[in-house]
Amino acid sequence: MFSHVMVGATDLEASRKFYDASLGALGIAPGVLNRDIRYFYRTPTGAFAFTLPIDNKAATAANGGTIGFAAKSPEQVDAFHAAGVANGGTTCEDPPGYREGPAGKLYLAYLRDPIGNKICAMFRVPK
Repeated sequence: MFSHVMVGATDLEASRKFYDASLGALGIAPGVLNRDIRYFYRTPTGAFAFTLPIDNKAATAANGGTIGFAAKSPEQVDAFHAAGVANGGTTCEDPPGYREGPAGKLYLAYLRDPIGNKICAMFRVPK
């Protein structure tokens, strides 16, 4: 459905360090600098990016928004969370763990990036 997702950043190096580590734990290659104002993380199924705002206004986090990244195992979710916290992110919501609901059983971990964007790694437990 999506070709890419992009969020704002205020410090390219702090965001690069955070996303290289947390997305790297999910097997995603380090970001590639584009136009000296943004980094892209590309996979066969889409891309994620962060950018300095091109209108030169402040970058802000979406209130109520979450960007979810697919993980291959609960261990990969835990590695994503640990790498993010170790590289400038902050944990949010419940600790990493299993949740059950209408979508089935999931293993989730939530983080805030260096400017407050909420991201999540999710593993869907097979039925």
